[in-house]
Amino acid sequence: MTASQLTASPASPVAPIFGAEPAASRDEAVAHFRAKLAFETDASDVWAELEAGDQSFVLVDTRSDAAWAQGRAAGAVHLPTARIAGGAAALLPAGTNVVVYCWSPGCNGSTKAALALSLQGYAVREMIGGFEYWAREGYPVETDAGTAAGPMDPLVGPVSSGTGAAGIRCDC
Repeated sequence: MTASQLTASPASPVAPIFGAEPAASRDEAVAHFRAKLAFETDASDVWAELEAGDQSFVLVDTRSDAAWAQGRAAGAVHLPTARIAGGAAALLPAGTNVVVYCWSPGCNGSTKAALALSLQGYAVREMIGGFEYWAREGYPVETDAGTAAGPMDPLVGPVSSGTGAAGIRCDC
């Protein structure tokens, strides 16, 4: 691509960001982002629902046994992706809404788990950010020794003096 091709056209001041393709129409954008929200949620929203006593979904940690033992989102159940085909029905009754997570944004394990559960008929959303962002945002992490919440990492969420990090929502 040449420098002249990267120059914004009068019709689109952000053409270099979008490249040669025009931005989506309003209706296309609405459909895309509405669909995206039907497939994803985040740690903040999951925690808020769990803290409020919402029992309309089950949070599922899809990582290995060793990862589960290292720490998991408080309130999660354990169903590694490799065991979904033979074990989902015993853990998750038919019709259960499921939120899955794996390690981090750099891991597609939750996507694989979401696909496997979807193929079995479950309504599934991925918790974007995975366990990494759950822990970095200061939500409770459980181990066999107990449950504790760490401090909010200021690179991933709002921090306020005198208030527990996990009690702050980004309001986005």
